[in-house]
Amino acid sequence: MCVFCDIVNKKIPSRVVYEDQEVLAILDISQTTKGHTLVMPKKHYQNILEIPDQELTQIIKVTKDLAAKIMVKLNAAGFNILANTNPQAGQSVMHLHFHIIPRYDENDGIEIKFSENDFDLDAILKEIIA
Repeated sequence: MCVFCDIVNKKIPSRVVYEDQEVLAILDISQTTKGHTLVMPKKHYQNILEIPDQELTQIIKVTKDLAAKIMVKLNAAGFNILANTNPQAGQSVMHLHFHIIPRYDENDGIEIKFSENDFDLDAILKEIIA
């Protein structure tokens, strides 16, 4: 069983921010910024590619509502929503979850950097839609 399944099944304690029949949201124990929250399905799905659309819709709605609430209640200036898929993308717990990471200013310790690359966009498009 995975660590998030153990949390869902109350075998491991957590700080529950939200819970319904399908979704659990908890404070991340590694608070990247104040209020860093994880939103996950109660059923085990490894990543976003495995979850049925109806269940994904519920998780996204909860994620949106919680992000707005966290932003207001904690006076955050914004937030990032992040879901990693597979270890190569940084997924360390193989149970689908969304991170809500409140952002307070440019010096809050989070850096997401997009680098420009000289890719052939037409060739990439052909690969994707082929």
